[in-house]
Amino acid sequence: MAKVVKVTGVEKKHKTVTILLRGSNKLVLDEADRSLHDALCVIRCLVKQRALIAGGGVPETEITLKLTDYANTLSGMDAYCFKAFAEAMEIIPYTLSENAGLNPIETVTELRRKHAAGEVSAGINVRKGCISNIEDENVLQPLLVSTSAISLATETVRSILKIDDIVNAARD
Repeated sequence: MAKVVKVTGVEKKHKTVTILLRGSNKLVLDEADRSLHDALCVIRCLVKQRALIAGGGVPETEITLKLTDYANTLSGMDAYCFKAFAEAMEIIPYTLSENAGLNPIETVTELRRKHAAGEVSAGINVRKGCISNIEDENVLQPLLVSTSAISLATETVRSILKIDDIVNAARD
């Protein structure tokens, strides 16, 4: 049972808050700490950029489809790079379905099929264990979470490619 202790009588009003976590054992306390940290990160993201998008692997699936379509218009190494990046984006819905106890291959395939059919809000519903309209379920995430993850992943790939170029140049 949750218990709130309110401390009053503080002379100076500050814009800080102290949160005291209690748990029956270290494992419960660590989980509560992790959950609180996650919640504070979501709030921080919303303060930085006040925008929400659908969760449940929806944006990653749409990006995968759009990049794959674009890659099909290209040839050579460019096509290969775009297809590889598109495939990498599917790791998010794959991992989400796996963590939800679903068959990740079947789930991602079905998710891809629904998006290709125009159901752009179809996502992995972890609570129901199926694919459903995520916006109707109010499963939302801060836009900054997705854009930051994509930016960091892209920067990492660029760094690896630069290192690869340096190593190849040193061999020549």
